[in-house]
Amino acid sequence: MDVIAQHGTLLIVIACCFGFFMAWGVGANDVANAMGTSVGSKAITLKQAIIIAIIFEFAGAYLAGGAVTATIRSGITDAELLADSPDLLIFGMMSALLAAGIWLLVATHFGWPVSTTHSIVGAIVGFAAVGIAVEAVHWNKIGTIAASWIISPLTAGFIAFWLFRSVQYLILSTESPYENAKRYVPFYIFLVGFIISMVTFTKGLTHIGLDLTYTQASLASAVIGLISMGVGVLMIKRIRPNPEDDKDFHFTNVEKIFAILMLFTACAMAFAHGSNDVANAVGPLAAVVSVVQSGGEVASRSIMPSWILLLGGGGIVAGLIMYGHKVIATVGQNITELTPSRGFAATLAAAGTVVVASGTGLPISTTHTLVGAVLGVGLARGMAALNLRIIGTIFISWIVTLPAGAFLSIIIFFILSAIFL
Repeated sequence: MDVIAQHGTLLIVIACCFGFFMAWGVGANDVANAMGTSVGSKAITLKQAIIIAIIFEFAGAYLAGGAVTATIRSGITDAELLADSPDLLIFGMMSALLAAGIWLLVATHFGWPVSTTHSIVGAIVGFAAVGIAVEAVHWNKIGTIAASWIISPLTAGFIAFWLFRSVQYLILSTESPYENAKRYVPFYIFLVGFIISMVTFTKGLTHIGLDLTYTQASLASAVIGLISMGVGVLMIKRIRPNPEDDKDFHFTNVEKIFAILMLFTACAMAFAHGSNDVANAVGPLAAVVSVVQSGGEVASRSIMPSWILLLGGGGIVAGLIMYGHKVIATVGQNITELTPSRGFAATLAAAGTVVVASGTGLPISTTHTLVGAVLGVGLARGMAALNLRIIGTIFISWIVTLPAGAFLSIIIFFILSAIFL
């Protein structure tokens, strides 16, 4: 308690720096992930991706990022055990932010798309198990998270495989692919609008007083899907096919239509990602601010002030601009070659998997899901289309994420404790 009284302001300032660094890592790694398929398929440029991210990540974080966030991430630690030692909770959350930020920086440097959620979970588990007590961690929750490493990429890969097969069957492998693209792509646009709206309604908007039932969310999503479909039809009508473009690549004009579709998915993915993961990045910061301002009272949930969401949003945009290109290259180019039609199948499959997982409460990673979906699209073209060396490296980086976060967090926790206690 004395520590909070003496150094409260300093602790908040340090926590803000660590929180911004963690958000920077989310931008460089996780947002790059969400944008990787759109940029890699050349549907949008890196500059356009950054503009979309600035607008829609910010909108998602600010509107749907959560006025209230669970301080003790995903219920992985026991809040009651921390009630008597608020200073340990503060050091622990600060350690978790810095540890997760460092791991994300390392992963981004090597171009590994890792899960920011799992980075912060690993970091919190590390300080809780070693700094407080082994029983402070809900280990069954960790088992569920580990299971999602396998379930989410497999599910998304399966959906992406069949989604791209449907594109091949209905459009690419037909006598007149351009005409069929004009006919069927509006229905795919409806699907994108519907599914991404469901992601947003089921994951994010409860905090701004929009707590919809599953039926209400489905109806609202259907309306948004129909509006998206209408806008898409108008945009497709403006495309003027150029026979010269199809000489080198038979589907150039078809891919122009899918590029419009990718624009929808890029905006929607950025909003859905902002609503979910920005709060993850700054959740521990909200916990520190809450405990310091209340004079040491530990609550299992803490209010998320607007300035913290703005700090997180700013960090995320900075990370994407400064260092996002590495992970964008991995997801968008290095796993398998993406075109707008392939990128669309991967993005929609990933979003669909997230919707299903939200409904069942399975804690999955957007990263793992999206990479699994890109793999599924690559498989639809045969094993030769996949870069197995890159895929192997990505899988290893996933396995290492939890222990790396935990290890770094333990070291930082003891350093902070030694300085302040």
